[in-house]
Amino acid sequence: MSDDHVVDRATEAFVAQRNLLFTVAYEMLGSAVDAEDVLQETWLRWVEVDLDQVRDQRAYLVRITTRQALNRLRTMSRRKESYVGPWLPEPLLTTPDVAQDVELAESVSMAVMLVLETLSPTERAVFVLREVFDVGYDEIAAAVDKTPAAVRQIAHRARRHVDARRPRTVVSQRQTRAAVESFVRALESGDLQELLDLLAPDVVYMGDGGGVKHSALRPIVGADKVARLLAGGFGRNTVPLTFGPTMVNGSPALALHLDGELDSIVAAHVEAGRITGLYVVRNPEKLSRIASETPLTLR
Repeated sequence: MSDDHVVDRATEAFVAQRNLLFTVAYEMLGSAVDAEDVLQETWLRWVEVDLDQVRDQRAYLVRITTRQALNRLRTMSRRKESYVGPWLPEPLLTTPDVAQDVELAESVSMAVMLVLETLSPTERAVFVLREVFDVGYDEIAAAVDKTPAAVRQIAHRARRHVDARRPRTVVSQRQTRAAVESFVRALESGDLQELLDLLAPDVVYMGDGGGVKHSALRPIVGADKVARLLAGGFGRNTVPLTFGPTMVNGSPALALHLDGELDSIVAAHVEAGRITGLYVVRNPEKLSRIASETPLTLR
């Protein structure tokens, strides 16, 4: 068999699973840039594999991707220690089908991705593979170099940890969109009371400027503090400011433009019609993929 034919077979298999592999890497890392690097590393290893010896190409590719993502995740953990201010996942402009898949949309939401940040690298890998992608324990064990029994224990511990911290309810796209639209109206009108009525009493605001753009250096908690921060910040703005609706990480969000240039992505978590979490990404390095949609999949 010629080398070209082997590469063609490898390419065909890789392309068929690419969206899945990217989703696995992104959910493990919270960074599209790093996920793309992981896919490149996965490809370089995949073309060296004897495909005739591979029984399940999807499982094998997921295993390679997981191992590379784990290596990258440990490096990122050290990088985040010196990060300026809160670290938020890189927002993705997602395709309409992501929003229609409730399970996928929840798993890549800003709120859930932030919960995953509180897991250890191995716990995160096990949780993502088991709870999000329904990978078998034996396959996960091969991917993370643990025994199936150990993986079961890690999965149980990670599930309990995430369940205690994840949002209590899954909110419909319609409810989130309505809250986001009300949020824009309150900001544009400058009505502080309207803003307070929209925010939950224990709302959390997190801004990610990465030390490049001005942003709060720690989370702001409480409706009064968050409302005054927002009203003061937008009230002092001296250049043209516009909000545009968008779909980020499978949920309605806002693209904020200053003087015609993209400045921020604003994502919100909504419960019972009120905003409980506001996530504002300003770091330019994390806004590079907002220009085009990113396809994600669980299968």
